[in-house]
Amino acid sequence: MKKKVIIFFVILIIAILAKNSYSNDDISYKTEYVVAGDTLWSIAEQEVNNNEYYKNDDVRTVVYDIKYINNLKSSELKQGMKLKIPVY
Repeated sequence: MKKKVIIFFVILIIAILAKNSYSNDDISYKTEYVVAGDTLWSIAEQEVNNNEYYKNDDVRTVVYDIKYINNLKSSELKQGMKLKIPVY
């Protein structure tokens, strides 16, 4: 009987924690426009410092992620380019 109660509570705790974690449904996107002097690195660095989605991530990972999301073949940006950036 004790074993069943312990298993029940473990499953209950896992279910509660899973419900409170972020899922892909919680992600939305903001639009950033590239201005003169922007680089993919500077944008990624700004997102690490100011965007909860990228909090504590390595800038290199964020650069790759932004390139992937926006289907960029290179890191070259042009003024006025529109970038999708994930946010919670």
